[in-house]
Amino acid sequence: MRVLARDIAAHVNTEITMSGWVHRIRELGAISFVLLRDRSGIVQLVYDGKTDLTLESVVHVKGHVRENEKAPGGFELQVSHTDLLAKAEPDLPVPVNQEPDNLGLDAILDNRLVSLRIPRIRMIFTLQSAILRYFAEYLRGQDFTEIKSSKLIGTGTEGGTGLFTVEYFENRVYLAQSPQFYKQAMVASGMERVFEIGAAYRAEKHDTPRHLNEYVSLDVETAFIETEQDLMDLEIGILKAIFAGVKRDHQDILEAWKADVPSADDVDRIPRISHDEAKEIVSSRLGHRVFEINPEGEREVCEWARENHGIDAAFVNGFPRKKRPFYTFPDGQKTMSFDLLFRGLEITTGGRRINEYPMLLETLPKFGLTPEGLSDYLQIFRYGCPPHGGFAIGLERLTQKILGLSNVKEASLFPRDRKRVRP
Repeated sequence: MRVLARDIAAHVNTEITMSGWVHRIRELGAISFVLLRDRSGIVQLVYDGKTDLTLESVVHVKGHVRENEKAPGGFELQVSHTDLLAKAEPDLPVPVNQEPDNLGLDAILDNRLVSLRIPRIRMIFTLQSAILRYFAEYLRGQDFTEIKSSKLIGTGTEGGTGLFTVEYFENRVYLAQSPQFYKQAMVASGMERVFEIGAAYRAEKHDTPRHLNEYVSLDVETAFIETEQDLMDLEIGILKAIFAGVKRDHQDILEAWKADVPSADDVDRIPRISHDEAKEIVSSRLGHRVFEINPEGEREVCEWARENHGIDAAFVNGFPRKKRPFYTFPDGQKTMSFDLLFRGLEITTGGRRINEYPMLLETLPKFGLTPEGLSDYLQIFRYGCPPHGGFAIGLERLTQKILGLSNVKEASLFPRDRKRVRP
């Protein structure tokens, strides 16, 4: 039976088999040390004499486990037999057995199929998988149902801008910016509480450290709410679950990236400020009047929150109607909507939706939309839909801010932006 690197201590003084990748080779005349990497970690192999293995070759080895305090983890395998399962060519495009700090982002992404083997880079996606699990487990525990909706849509529910077009037989369709239409349909169906984890697409011509054209969206929609405050309460619970899980299960990843996550008490202290208050805070800190919260403003708001509330995060609500999608529930000239800023970056947008059919019909022309263009969407409300709302968390942005990555593209397995569509 194959033994993983993390479990080798349980087999001291016995013969075992292991499989993995050749991570490092060090030859010292009569003896050679080879570090073997598998999904769980790294173990030291000991060979008599030299070895003809190459870095990243895949091997299956048999040997005797013994203690060695100088070996990684305190144990090593004295190899008696090696099967070479797949030999790697020696011309690796990027070094896999070194820290990625000295590699430029383009080198990492251009050689993504190999750079993902670098243990610290691969940790990003181990953590990301855990975030998805904690998110889903928490919502299932709150009686939410997971759905999967189509990413090919006939019209844009957010006004038709920023959409990628797709040739679909003899028709033109679009890649969905969000599962908004379908989330609301399922709330109206009587399911009441739904969530979805899926790809979202934005045809925006950005080239910044905070934007992707394809990203993973953690979407939530729930019925019978009163205001956006109910949604902020729900997100507080989600964040507590995610951060607690990361702290409990993946301290090794946090240490490798010199990162940390807020405690439950920290999350409870996240302030809730209006959009107007946020502008006043930014204006005061920058020394000049600001009229919108741009990326610099988001950083200033989070720094203000850290100084005054002990956590660099803030909910900002009460956005003007013109800055929110047409379906956002109005509150005078403002809306029942919010953003969550975390460590200087907006990671969540959400709010209460319009659920009243006449109000929607009245709203559409104000946004340059027509009932004919959104006939399917309007059917949700024509036949009765409860008060509801929701939000979406950007997975890559949340991952970026937990680990302190400099660019959101680092948190995407195969990032897509204006210039990059491969590998």
